Amino acid sequence: MLTLQPPAQERLVLNAVTWKEYSRLLQLLGPRPLRLTFDRGTLEIMTLAPEHERLKHLLRRMLESIAEELGIALAGFGSMTCRRKSKRRGLEPDECYWISNEASVRGKDRIDLRRDPPPDLAIEVDVTHSSLDRLSIYAGLGVREVWRLEEQSLTIYVLQENSKYLPLDSSSTFHGLKSADLMTFLALRSQEDETSIVRRCREWTRKNLKSASS
Repeated sequence: MLTLQPPAQERLVLNAVTWKEYSRLLQLLGPRPLRLTFDRGTLEIMTLAPEHERLKHLLRRMLESIAEELGIALAGFGSMTCRRKSKRRGLEPDECYWISNEASVRGKDRIDLRRDPPPDLAIEVDVTHSSLDRLSIYAGLGVREVWRLEEQSLTIYVLQENSKYLPLDSSSTFHGLKSADLMTFLALRSQEDETSIVRRCREWTRKNLKSASS
């Protein structure tokens, strides 16, 4: 069983922050081992625990191996800042991907959500438990699907027409893939190395998802 132990977290929450101040802070900090979340005037600055980074890395490798086996094109932009001034919201996902909209961002090194579509899928590892409602920010930005890992469960949230997320057992992007399947592989990380886990994930995808989609 996968067990997440909450680390000693370091978090700073600031209120009455303007969009200009938030944007300036993003520029000043640059590449950093911090996560900034902005929601209509409230800014949360949080450090990232080693467990958080390990889990998001493994989930990323699994997602990308599944996409490769299924022949699904994707464009990954890691933890790039996703923000919209008109929504007064912004955050950094742990990983984000353009999948159905991959062609719209192909060849681009920078994304501007005023012109470009939002990510189709984001990975959210909630080890340190954000004080802000990050799902509502994802919804406001229009991210279609979010994989959220917290404590002993992984939930797949799919955006509905009412701009609310519905927790589902299966992915809307990778048909036939269930959250329980992903947890099965994540639970092996105390027993096997990452390469072995990803290899198992590939083999499982080849036997189960390809046959289901053919």
